[in-house]
Amino acid sequence: MASDYEKKVDRFIEYLGGGENIRAVTNCMTRVRVRVGDESPVDEGKLRGAEDVLGLVHDRPCTYEIVVGPGKSRKYAERFRQMGFKASAVTPNAKADADWKKKKEDLNARRKESRIKSALKLLGDIFVPLIPGIIAAGLCAGFAALIREIVPDYEDIKIWSLIHNLLALIHVSFMTYLTAWAGYRAAERFGATPILGGMLGMITSLEGISEIASILGLYDAQNPLNSILREGKGGVLAVIVGVFLLSAVEKKIRSKMPESVDVIFTPLLTLLICVVPYVLIIMPVFGFVSSGIIWVFSHLCLSSSLAVRVIAGYLSAALFLPLVAAGMHHGLVALYSVQLEELGYITLYPALAMAGAGQVGASIALWVKAKRVGNHALRSVIAGALPAGFLGIGEPLIYGVTLPLGRPFLTAGLGAGFGAAVVMAAEIGSTTWGPSGILGVFVMTEGSKGALHSVIVYVIGLVVAYICSFIITYVAYKEEELCPDALEARSSESAEKDRHVPEISGSFRTIRHGEAMLLGTAAAEASVSGADAAPESGQTEFRYIVKDETGLHARPAGRLAQLIKAYDCRVTISANGKSVSADSPIELMELGASKGTQLRIFVEGADAAQAASAVRDFMEKTL
Repeated sequence: MASDYEKKVDRFIEYLGGGENIRAVTNCMTRVRVRVGDESPVDEGKLRGAEDVLGLVHDRPCTYEIVVGPGKSRKYAERFRQMGFKASAVTPNAKADADWKKKKEDLNARRKESRIKSALKLLGDIFVPLIPGIIAAGLCAGFAALIREIVPDYEDIKIWSLIHNLLALIHVSFMTYLTAWAGYRAAERFGATPILGGMLGMITSLEGISEIASILGLYDAQNPLNSILREGKGGVLAVIVGVFLLSAVEKKIRSKMPESVDVIFTPLLTLLICVVPYVLIIMPVFGFVSSGIIWVFSHLCLSSSLAVRVIAGYLSAALFLPLVAAGMHHGLVALYSVQLEELGYITLYPALAMAGAGQVGASIALWVKAKRVGNHALRSVIAGALPAGFLGIGEPLIYGVTLPLGRPFLTAGLGAGFGAAVVMAAEIGSTTWGPSGILGVFVMTEGSKGALHSVIVYVIGLVVAYICSFIITYVAYKEEELCPDALEARSSESAEKDRHVPEISGSFRTIRHGEAMLLGTAAAEASVSGADAAPESGQTEFRYIVKDETGLHARPAGRLAQLIKAYDCRVTISANGKSVSADSPIELMELGASKGTQLRIFVEGADAAQAASAVRDFMEKTL
C-alpha cells in the first residue's frame, strides 16, 4: 500500500506544478491542504480527476484542499512529509496573488474573499494540525466521564482508578498547554520562529501571570474569574494576536541584526519587547472578548428559557452546512477553544453534529424514492456512502448525493435542526469537537444531568435528525425527479438547446465560429487527448469506448463531475440513446455505461479544448 500512495503522491506533485512549487502540506480529518508558491502551473482538472480525490476546494490564494476522505488524508500527508515537504508555510508572493485575482476575474467563477472570511480561514489553518490531539484528549475525557458515571466507586477499585487517571492525564496534557500549541502553530502560520510562539502561548497559562496581576492590582483574590488579568486570560484568541505581534517584531529585528549574533539576540529581544504589551494589554483585552463570547453562548445554548435553547439549536444545525459551503465555518474552532478553556466543555458542537445526521436521513429518503422509480445507480451510490454517514463522515453523502441534487442538501439541514433542538434543550455538551454521528457518542458526556444522560439525549437527537430529515426530503423531493426517463428527457433537452451542431461520425472534431473541421482518426490518435490542437475556445467532440470492467460507476462519475467544474464550459455525454450533463454524477450513472459502451463527449465553451483534453486523459486512465 505504501508504494501505491507513493505513486499517487507523485501524481499530486506533478499536477501541483512540481515539488519546487509546493510550500507546505498539512491535513485535517478528510483533506490534504497544500500551499503552493505559484498557481499558474497547477492543473486543477487533473487534480480533481486523480484517483482517491473526492473533491477539490480552491477558495483562497495559493491554497488547495484535496478531499480524499478519513484515514487517507493522514497517509497522504505523511507521504508528503517523508518526501521532505513541511507543514510550515510561507506567504504567497505578490505575483501568485496577482495571478489568483486575474484567474478569478477571467473565469468569473469565484467571489472575492472578504477580510472576515480570510481571517476565519486563518483560524482554521492554525487549529487544523491540532485536531488529532484535540480529538484524542476529548475522547479520553469522555471515557473518563463515563467511568465516573457508571462506576461511582471507581477510586476504590484499582483497575478502574488506574484507567481513569491515565485517561485524565492524556486529557490534561493537551488542555493545560492548549495555548502553547496554538502559539506554536500561529508562529508557523505567520512566519515567526515556532518555539517563540509556543513560549508566548505557554506564558499565558502559567501561575506567574496571576502574581504579576496581584503586584499591579489587577487581580481579584475574592473572585479570580472577575480579575482584569489572571492566568489563562484571553486564551487562544490572545495568543494568536500576540504571536502576530511577535512575528512582526521578530522580522523587524532580524532585518537589522548582524548575522553573527542573530541567533542569540533576536529571540531574546523579540520576547522581551513582546511580553510586556502581551501580558498587560492583549491578554486583558481579549479576556473581555472571550468573556463576551461565553456570555453570548451562555444566554443562547445555556439559557434558562427552553424556547431560546430550542431556537438556537435549530438554527445552528440548519445553517451549519450552508456555512461550510460558504467557507465560513473555520472560525468556529476558535469558539470551541474558548468554550473549552472557560467552561471545560463545548455547548455548540453537539447541535452542529446533527448536520451530518440530517445528511443520512435525507439520503435514506432519496434511496426509498430511487427504489420506487427504478433508479438503481443512485441507490448504489447512497448504499455505499451511508455506512460512513452513520459514523459521522459526511463527505461521501454530501459530494455524491445531496449536494449534486441541490435541494436535498438544504432539506437535510432543515431536518437536522430538530435533532439539534433536542440536544440543545437538554443542555448537553461535548469534551471536544471532531467525532460526530455514532462515533460522537463517546465525547457527548458533558451536561447538567451527568454523562449517561447526555449520551442518551445525544442518541435521541441523532434519531430525531434522521427521521425529520427523511420526512422533509421525502415530501420536498418528488419521485419523478429521480426517474431515469425524466433525467434523460431533461438532459437531452438541455443538450439539444446547447448544441445546435450536426452529428459527425469522426473520432474527434473541433467547431469554431460556426465552421466545422473534422479531424481524422489518425490525427486524433496521434495526440493523447486529441484536444491539444483545438482552438482556445469553441466546441469539441470525441468518442471513447469504456474499457473498465465495472464501467462508469459511482466513483469515476463523481470524480469526472468534479473535474469538469474546474473549466468554463459545458460537457454533455451520450450513450445508449441518452444524453446527460457531465457535471452531475447521478446523471452520468444513469447512462448505464458498462464495459464496451461507446461514449460520445461534446464540450462547448471558452475552455472547450482544455476541458476535452482533461476529460479524455481522465477516461484513458480511469475507464
